[in-house]
Amino acid sequence: MIKPVGQAMSAAIEAVKLRETTQARPSVPATPATTARAAEGAAMTSPAARLAQDGAPIDVEKIQRIKAAISSGNYPVDADAIADRMVDLDLPKTFN
Repeated sequence: MIKPVGQAMSAAIEAVKLRETTQARPSVPATPATTARAAEGAAMTSPAARLAQDGAPIDVEKIQRIKAAISSGNYPVDADAIADRMVDLDLPKTFN
């Protein structure tokens, strides 16, 4: 099936134009007024927007523990649980 080009292509073109104009625009020096507006905008953002801006929380200590367990050969792998989850992801659920 051939996908229509219309709206998807228009959105992509507009995104490129916006990015180009944003990069070409000179930066505005921070003033107390612009800083206050930015702080107000940050206070009004949703938790999802803050998470998207800040990035996902990362538990560095947990990552280090898992890396150490893998390198020492002490990381348990439950092949049956992995296989079950893979099947669950691939097969559609049937509702009775």
